[in-house]
Amino acid sequence: MKAASIILNATLASTVILAAVGGAHGQELNLYTSREPGLVEPLLADFTESTGITVNTVFLKDGLAERVASEGESSPADLLMAVDVGNLTDLVEKGLTQPVESEVLTSAIPDNLRDPGNQWFGLSMRARVVYAVKDLEIDHITYESLADPEWKGRICIRSGQHPYNTALFSAFMSHHDAAQTEEWLTGLKANLARQAGGGDRDGAKDILGGICDIAVANSYYVGLMQSGKGGDEQRAWGDAIKVILPTFEDGGTHVNISGAAVAKHAPNPEQAVQLLEYLVSDEAQKIYAEANYEYPVKPGAAVDPIIASFGELQVDPTPLTAIVTNRKEASELVDRVGFDN
Repeated sequence: MKAASIILNATLASTVILAAVGGAHGQELNLYTSREPGLVEPLLADFTESTGITVNTVFLKDGLAERVASEGESSPADLLMAVDVGNLTDLVEKGLTQPVESEVLTSAIPDNLRDPGNQWFGLSMRARVVYAVKDLEIDHITYESLADPEWKGRICIRSGQHPYNTALFSAFMSHHDAAQTEEWLTGLKANLARQAGGGDRDGAKDILGGICDIAVANSYYVGLMQSGKGGDEQRAWGDAIKVILPTFEDGGTHVNISGAAVAKHAPNPEQAVQLLEYLVSDEAQKIYAEANYEYPVKPGAAVDPIIASFGELQVDPTPLTAIVTNRKEASELVDRVGFDN
Protein backbone atom coordinates (compact mmCIF):
# COMPACT_ATOMS: atom_id res chain seq x y z
CA MET A 1 0.00 0.00 0.00
CA LYS A 2 2.86 2.40 0.80
CA ALA A 3 4.47 1.83 -2.61
CA ALA A 4 1.19 2.51 -4.35
CA SER A 5 0.82 5.75 -2.42
CA ILE A 6 4.30 6.88 -3.44
CA ILE A 7 3.57 6.23 -7.10
CA LEU A 8 0.23 8.01 -6.85
CA ASN A 9 1.81 11.03 -5.17
CA ALA A 10 4.46 11.22 -7.89
CA THR A 11 1.70 11.03 -10.48
CA LEU A 12 -0.27 13.87 -8.94
CA ALA A 13 2.82 16.00 -8.49
CA SER A 14 3.95 15.61 -12.09
CA THR A 15 0.43 16.23 -13.37
CA VAL A 16 0.08 19.43 -11.36
CA ILE A 17 3.48 20.73 -12.46
CA LEU A 18 2.85 20.02 -16.11
CA ALA A 19 -0.66 21.39 -16.00
CA ALA A 20 0.67 24.65 -14.59
CA VAL A 21 3.06 24.95 -17.53
CA GLY A 22 0.76 23.98 -20.36
CA GLY A 23 -2.83 24.11 -19.15
CA ALA A 24 -3.48 27.55 -20.51
CA HIS A 25 -3.17 26.29 -24.06
CA GLY A 26 -6.18 24.01 -23.70
CA GLN A 27 -4.68 20.82 -25.13
CA GLU A 28 -3.79 17.73 -23.14
CA LEU A 29 -3.11 14.02 -23.30
CA ASN A 30 -3.05 11.19 -20.81
CA LEU A 31 0.08 9.06 -20.53
CA TYR A 32 0.14 5.68 -18.80
CA THR A 33 3.70 4.51 -18.21
CA SER A 34 5.67 1.88 -16.32
CA ARG A 35 8.88 3.90 -16.65
CA GLU A 36 10.30 5.50 -13.51
CA PRO A 37 9.08 9.06 -12.96
CA GLY A 38 12.60 10.47 -12.85
CA LEU A 39 13.28 9.23 -16.38
CA VAL A 40 10.04 10.43 -17.93
CA GLU A 41 9.40 13.78 -16.28
CA PRO A 42 12.30 15.71 -17.90
CA LEU A 43 11.02 14.65 -21.33
CA LEU A 44 7.43 15.57 -20.57
CA ALA A 45 8.38 18.94 -19.13
CA ASP A 46 10.34 19.81 -22.27
CA PHE A 47 7.48 18.62 -24.49
CA THR A 48 4.94 20.71 -22.60
CA GLU A 49 7.15 23.77 -22.72
CA SER A 50 7.63 23.32 -26.48
CA THR A 51 4.02 22.57 -27.43
CA GLY A 52 1.79 23.86 -24.65
CA ILE A 53 0.19 20.41 -24.40
CA THR A 54 -0.45 19.28 -20.83
CA VAL A 55 0.58 15.69 -20.07
CA ASN A 56 -1.45 14.01 -17.33
CA THR A 57 0.71 11.09 -16.22
CA VAL A 58 -0.22 7.86 -14.47
CA PHE A 59 2.82 5.89 -13.27
CA LEU A 60 2.16 2.15 -13.00
CA LYS A 61 4.91 -0.06 -11.67
CA ASP A 62 3.09 -3.17 -12.88
CA GLY A 63 -0.13 -4.12 -14.64
CA LEU A 64 -0.21 -1.57 -17.45
CA ALA A 65 -2.07 -3.83 -19.87
CA GLU A 66 -4.44 -5.05 -17.17
CA ARG A 67 -5.28 -1.47 -16.14
CA VAL A 68 -6.09 -0.35 -19.69
CA ALA A 69 -8.04 -3.53 -20.46
CA SER A 70 -10.15 -3.15 -17.32
CA GLU A 71 -11.02 0.44 -18.27
CA GLY A 72 -12.29 -0.70 -21.67
CA GLU A 73 -13.64 1.81 -24.19
CA SER A 74 -13.92 4.46 -21.47
CA SER A 75 -10.18 4.40 -20.75
CA PRO A 76 -8.72 7.92 -20.66
CA ALA A 77 -5.31 6.61 -21.74
CA ASP A 78 -3.89 8.19 -24.90
CA LEU A 79 -0.31 6.92 -24.91
CA LEU A 80 1.04 3.72 -23.34
CA MET A 81 4.76 3.66 -22.52
CA ALA A 82 6.58 0.54 -21.35
CA VAL A 83 9.98 -1.05 -20.93
CA ASP A 84 10.72 -4.30 -22.81
CA VAL A 85 9.45 -5.31 -26.22
CA GLY A 86 7.50 -8.17 -24.68
CA ASN A 87 5.32 -5.74 -22.73
CA LEU A 88 4.68 -3.69 -25.86
CA THR A 89 3.77 -6.81 -27.80
CA ASP A 90 1.36 -7.83 -25.04
CA LEU A 91 -0.47 -4.52 -25.48
CA VAL A 92 -0.91 -5.22 -29.18
CA GLU A 93 -1.98 -8.84 -28.69
CA LYS A 94 -4.62 -7.76 -26.18
CA GLY A 95 -6.08 -5.28 -28.65
CA LEU A 96 -5.17 -2.21 -26.62
CA THR A 97 -3.33 -0.21 -29.30
CA GLN A 98 -3.94 1.35 -32.71
CA PRO A 99 -1.71 1.80 -35.77
CA VAL A 100 -0.05 5.15 -36.36
CA GLU A 101 0.88 6.53 -39.74
CA SER A 102 3.77 8.96 -39.26
CA GLU A 103 6.64 9.69 -41.61
CA VAL A 104 8.47 11.27 -38.68
CA LEU A 105 8.40 8.00 -36.73
CA THR A 106 9.13 5.61 -39.58
CA SER A 107 12.04 7.70 -40.84
CA ALA A 108 13.59 8.09 -37.37
CA ILE A 109 13.20 4.52 -36.06
CA PRO A 110 14.80 1.54 -37.85
CA ASP A 111 12.43 -1.18 -39.01
CA ASN A 112 13.66 -3.79 -36.53
CA LEU A 113 12.94 -1.47 -33.58
CA ARG A 114 9.24 -0.88 -34.28
CA ASP A 115 6.15 -2.95 -34.87
CA PRO A 116 5.73 -3.90 -38.55
CA GLY A 117 2.13 -2.71 -38.34
CA ASN A 118 3.19 0.54 -36.64
CA GLN A 119 1.35 -0.38 -33.44
CA TRP A 120 4.35 0.40 -31.18
CA PHE A 121 7.63 2.28 -31.58
CA GLY A 122 10.98 1.86 -29.85
CA LEU A 123 12.19 5.06 -28.18
CA SER A 124 15.44 4.06 -26.46
CA MET A 125 17.70 1.00 -26.29
CA ARG A 126 19.82 -0.88 -23.79
CA ALA A 127 22.37 -3.44 -25.02
CA ARG A 128 23.07 -6.83 -23.42
CA VAL A 129 26.82 -6.56 -23.04
CA VAL A 130 29.74 -8.23 -21.30
CA TYR A 131 31.44 -6.67 -18.28
CA ALA A 132 35.06 -7.85 -18.04
CA VAL A 133 37.90 -7.52 -15.58
CA LYS A 134 40.08 -4.71 -16.87
CA ASP A 135 43.23 -6.74 -17.51
CA LEU A 136 41.40 -9.35 -19.61
CA GLU A 137 43.22 -9.45 -22.93
CA ILE A 138 40.22 -9.63 -25.20
CA ASP A 139 38.45 -6.91 -27.16
CA HIS A 140 35.63 -8.87 -28.77
CA ILE A 141 33.49 -11.82 -27.83
CA THR A 142 30.48 -13.56 -29.35
CA TYR A 143 27.44 -14.67 -27.42
CA GLU A 144 28.04 -18.18 -28.76
CA SER A 145 31.54 -18.33 -27.26
CA LEU A 146 30.22 -17.76 -23.73
CA ALA A 147 29.56 -21.51 -23.66
CA ASP A 148 33.17 -22.39 -24.58
CA PRO A 149 35.13 -24.38 -21.97
CA GLU A 150 37.73 -21.60 -21.62
CA TRP A 151 35.18 -19.66 -19.54
CA LYS A 152 34.49 -22.48 -17.07
CA GLY A 153 33.96 -21.04 -13.60
CA ARG A 154 34.50 -17.46 -14.85
CA ILE A 155 31.04 -16.04 -15.71
CA CYS A 156 28.46 -14.24 -13.57
CA ILE A 157 24.87 -13.66 -14.68
CA ARG A 158 21.48 -12.99 -13.12
CA SER A 159 18.58 -15.48 -13.21
CA GLY A 160 17.96 -17.07 -16.56
CA GLN A 161 14.26 -16.40 -16.08
CA HIS A 162 14.75 -12.66 -15.70
CA PRO A 163 13.25 -10.83 -18.71
CA TYR A 164 16.67 -9.37 -19.63
CA ASN A 165 18.03 -12.89 -20.08
CA THR A 166 14.99 -14.57 -21.58
CA ALA A 167 15.11 -11.83 -24.22
CA LEU A 168 18.77 -12.61 -24.92
CA PHE A 169 18.09 -16.35 -25.05
CA SER A 170 15.14 -15.72 -27.36
CA ALA A 171 17.42 -13.68 -29.61
CA PHE A 172 19.87 -16.60 -29.60
CA MET A 173 17.05 -18.82 -30.88
CA SER A 174 16.56 -16.41 -33.78
CA HIS A 175 20.08 -17.32 -34.92
CA HIS A 176 20.11 -21.01 -33.90
CA ASP A 177 17.57 -23.78 -33.51
CA ALA A 178 16.13 -24.99 -30.21
CA ALA A 179 18.55 -27.92 -29.86
CA GLN A 180 21.55 -25.65 -30.40
CA THR A 181 20.16 -23.15 -27.91
CA GLU A 182 19.68 -25.86 -25.29
CA GLU A 183 23.25 -27.04 -25.82
CA TRP A 184 24.49 -23.45 -25.52
CA LEU A 185 22.54 -22.83 -22.31
CA THR A 186 23.97 -26.04 -20.84
CA GLY A 187 27.48 -24.87 -21.68
CA LEU A 188 26.84 -21.38 -20.33
CA LYS A 189 25.52 -22.80 -17.06
CA ALA A 190 28.63 -25.00 -16.74
CA ASN A 191 30.78 -21.87 -17.01
CA LEU A 192 29.12 -19.96 -14.16
CA ALA A 193 31.32 -18.87 -11.28
CA ARG A 194 28.32 -18.83 -8.94
CA GLN A 195 24.63 -19.65 -9.09
CA ALA A 196 22.73 -17.45 -11.52
CA GLY A 197 21.04 -14.66 -9.59
CA GLY A 198 21.29 -11.17 -8.20
CA GLY A 199 21.16 -8.10 -10.42
CA ASP A 200 23.25 -6.87 -13.30
CA ARG A 201 25.32 -4.57 -11.09
CA ASP A 202 26.18 -7.58 -8.93
CA GLY A 203 28.16 -8.85 -11.91
CA ALA A 204 30.46 -5.82 -11.71
CA LYS A 205 30.63 -6.16 -7.92
CA ASP A 206 31.65 -9.80 -8.20
CA ILE A 207 34.28 -9.01 -10.83
CA LEU A 208 35.80 -6.52 -8.36
CA GLY A 209 35.58 -9.21 -5.67
CA GLY A 210 37.43 -11.75 -7.80
CA ILE A 211 34.48 -14.12 -8.10
CA CYS A 212 34.23 -13.96 -11.89
CA ASP A 213 36.16 -12.56 -14.86
CA ILE A 214 33.18 -11.58 -17.00
CA ALA A 215 29.48 -10.91 -16.48
CA VAL A 216 26.50 -10.62 -18.83
CA ALA A 217 24.57 -7.43 -18.08
CA ASN A 218 22.86 -4.35 -19.48
CA SER A 219 24.82 -1.39 -20.81
CA TYR A 220 23.06 1.42 -18.98
CA TYR A 221 24.03 0.15 -15.53
CA VAL A 222 27.63 1.02 -16.35
CA GLY A 223 26.64 4.65 -16.77
CA LEU A 224 24.77 4.60 -13.47
CA MET A 225 27.80 3.10 -11.72
CA GLN A 226 30.68 4.99 -13.32
CA SER A 227 28.90 8.36 -13.10
CA GLY A 228 28.59 8.03 -9.35
CA LYS A 229 24.78 8.20 -9.45
CA GLY A 230 24.66 4.88 -7.61
CA GLY A 231 26.99 6.05 -4.85
CA ASP A 232 30.68 5.55 -4.11
CA GLU A 233 30.43 1.79 -3.63
CA GLN A 234 28.82 1.26 -7.03
CA ARG A 235 31.30 3.65 -8.62
CA ALA A 236 34.08 1.33 -7.44
CA TRP A 237 32.27 -1.58 -9.09
CA GLY A 238 31.96 0.33 -12.35
CA ASP A 239 35.58 1.43 -12.30
CA ALA A 240 36.68 -2.20 -11.91
CA ILE A 241 35.36 -3.27 -15.31
CA LYS A 242 35.63 -2.65 -19.01
CA VAL A 243 32.74 -3.25 -21.38
CA ILE A 244 32.79 -5.46 -24.45
CA LEU A 245 30.00 -5.25 -27.02
CA PRO A 246 29.37 -8.90 -27.93
CA THR A 247 27.74 -9.96 -31.17
CA PHE A 248 26.15 -13.07 -32.59
CA GLU A 249 28.41 -14.90 -35.02
CA ASP A 250 26.14 -13.94 -37.92
CA GLY A 251 24.69 -10.75 -36.49
CA GLY A 252 25.12 -7.84 -34.12
CA THR A 253 24.61 -6.94 -30.48
CA HIS A 254 21.33 -7.85 -28.83
CA VAL A 255 19.28 -4.87 -27.61
CA ASN A 256 15.98 -4.37 -25.86
CA ILE A 257 13.93 -1.20 -25.83
CA SER A 258 11.60 1.12 -24.09
CA GLY A 259 8.78 2.20 -26.34
CA ALA A 260 5.24 3.46 -26.64
CA ALA A 261 1.95 2.92 -28.43
CA VAL A 262 -1.18 4.98 -28.95
CA ALA A 263 -4.08 3.49 -26.99
CA LYS A 264 -6.93 2.00 -29.02
CA HIS A 265 -9.57 4.25 -27.47
CA ALA A 266 -7.35 7.31 -27.05
CA PRO A 267 -9.54 10.43 -26.57
CA ASN A 268 -6.64 12.63 -27.75
CA PRO A 269 -4.88 10.61 -30.47
CA GLU A 270 -3.41 13.60 -32.33
CA GLN A 271 -1.70 14.87 -29.19
CA ALA A 272 -0.47 11.35 -28.44
CA VAL A 273 1.18 11.16 -31.87
CA GLN A 274 2.71 14.59 -31.29
CA LEU A 275 4.34 13.30 -28.11
CA LEU A 276 5.55 10.17 -29.88
CA GLU A 277 7.11 12.27 -32.63
CA TYR A 278 8.72 14.56 -30.08
CA LEU A 279 10.27 11.53 -28.32
CA VAL A 280 12.30 10.68 -31.43
CA SER A 281 13.51 14.26 -31.92
CA ASP A 282 17.20 15.01 -31.45
CA GLU A 283 16.49 16.88 -28.21
CA ALA A 284 14.39 14.12 -26.65
CA GLN A 285 16.83 11.42 -27.72
CA LYS A 286 19.59 13.42 -26.03
CA ILE A 287 17.54 13.62 -22.82
CA TYR A 288 17.02 9.84 -22.91
CA ALA A 289 20.77 9.34 -23.28
CA GLU A 290 21.58 11.65 -20.38
CA ALA A 291 18.81 10.57 -17.98
CA ASN A 292 19.41 6.82 -17.97
CA TYR A 293 22.50 6.19 -20.12
CA GLU A 294 20.40 4.51 -22.79
CA TYR A 295 21.19 4.32 -26.48
CA PRO A 296 19.04 6.51 -28.74
CA VAL A 297 17.02 4.64 -31.36
CA LYS A 298 17.49 7.46 -33.86
CA PRO A 299 20.66 6.89 -35.89
CA GLY A 300 23.16 9.69 -35.37
CA ALA A 301 21.63 10.99 -32.14
CA ALA A 302 24.02 11.88 -29.31
CA VAL A 303 25.20 9.11 -26.96
CA ASP A 304 26.42 9.74 -23.42
CA PRO A 305 30.26 9.75 -23.29
CA ILE A 306 30.39 6.80 -20.86
CA ILE A 307 28.27 4.67 -23.18
CA ALA A 308 30.11 5.95 -26.28
CA SER A 309 33.39 4.75 -24.73
CA PHE A 310 32.29 1.13 -25.29
CA GLY A 311 32.77 1.55 -29.03
CA GLU A 312 30.34 1.61 -31.92
CA LEU A 313 27.16 -0.36 -31.32
CA GLN A 314 26.16 -2.61 -34.20
CA VAL A 315 22.56 -3.51 -33.39
CA ASP A 316 21.53 -7.03 -34.31
CA PRO A 317 19.17 -6.69 -37.30
CA THR A 318 16.74 -9.39 -36.15
CA PRO A 319 13.30 -7.77 -35.73
CA LEU A 320 12.34 -7.55 -32.08
CA THR A 321 8.93 -8.99 -32.95
CA ALA A 322 10.65 -12.17 -34.14
CA ILE A 323 12.57 -12.42 -30.87
CA VAL A 324 9.39 -12.14 -28.79
CA THR A 325 7.88 -15.20 -30.46
CA ASN A 326 10.69 -17.35 -28.99
CA ARG A 327 10.30 -16.25 -25.39
CA LYS A 328 8.04 -19.02 -24.13
CA GLU A 329 10.28 -21.74 -25.57
CA ALA A 330 13.41 -19.98 -24.32
CA SER A 331 11.94 -19.87 -20.81
CA GLU A 332 11.14 -23.58 -21.01
CA LEU A 333 14.73 -24.32 -22.05
CA VAL A 334 16.03 -22.37 -19.04
CA ASP A 335 14.07 -24.69 -16.77
CA ARG A 336 14.98 -27.79 -18.76
CA VAL A 337 18.71 -27.28 -18.30
CA GLY A 338 18.27 -26.21 -14.66
CA PHE A 339 19.97 -22.93 -15.40
CA ASP A 340 19.04 -21.28 -12.10
CA ASN A 341 19.67 -24.36 -9.92
